Amino acid sequence: MRVAVSGASGLIGRALVRELVFEGHDVIALQRQPAPVAAGVEGVPWPRVPSVGDGARRLAGLDALVHLAGSPIADGRWTDRRKGEIAASRGPATHQLLAALAAAGTLPRTFLCASAVGYYGACGDEPVDELSPAGTDFLSRVCVDWEVAAEEAAAWGVRVVELRTGVVLSPEGGMLARLMPFFRLGLGGPVGSGQQWLPWISLADEVGAIRTLLEFEQAVGPYNLTAPAPVRSREFAKALARVLHRPAAVALPASLVRLAFGEMGEAALLAGQRALPHKLAAIGYRFHDADLDSALASCLSR
Repeated sequence: MRVAVSGASGLIGRALVRELVFEGHDVIALQRQPAPVAAGVEGVPWPRVPSVGDGARRLAGLDALVHLAGSPIADGRWTDRRKGEIAASRGPATHQLLAALAAAGTLPRTFLCASAVGYYGACGDEPVDELSPAGTDFLSRVCVDWEVAAEEAAAWGVRVVELRTGVVLSPEGGMLARLMPFFRLGLGGPVGSGQQWLPWISLADEVGAIRTLLEFEQAVGPYNLTAPAPVRSREFAKALARVLHRPAAVALPASLVRLAFGEMGEAALLAGQRALPHKLAAIGYRFHDADLDSALASCLSR
């Protein structure tokens, strides 16, 4: 296939590009800054506000576009300015991207757009799947706007899939990479009460699920990209400590999370979703890492 990937320099994007290149696909990286992504990968400059021009025309003949770009969620407190950047980089930027491709006559046959399990908001112990309603907090509204923008492509006959991703486990980046130094020093533990659910997925399965959804032409709409067995924060801390042969006795109090991170800490660290990948299971996807201990051992060994 001829596949374009935005956000190709991010954790998921890098791994996906490597896998697609290994399988022999023709891969294009949409980039704001010229930078090598992988051998044989063409880089197409794409500005913050896409416009009809050389960039759009160079995407003619795409089989698929995987849109993963978005301003980082957990890089600090959510000031009004930061929230504006997060929101603008998702729904509005996706609308602009699709409008530019449509104007240039270069829309792909398949459009996979990132989203997140934050779509569901704080759900307590209630299991949620792709039919569950959206939440009402800031992250929920951002995800809803993102998915609404992505669905605009369906009006032009494009197959659209929304990737509602959980916490991606990899020592190369994301939450696990940030936690490992503390746990290695014996300073790790649960966040807050430890009772909130953590919908995790290994990087290998994140990429595997995206590849499956690229190829399975009956797949449309939202898909939860999470492992089939979400765990509570306390269970995750214990599992990581076991794999690293360290204790998990230093809890991070909720009051300190709120003091240090404000609304971002509440939404990203203290709230949780017991998200289940029902639609992935329905199309027969087989997880490489289905339980947390083996997933952690596997990704840390790599």
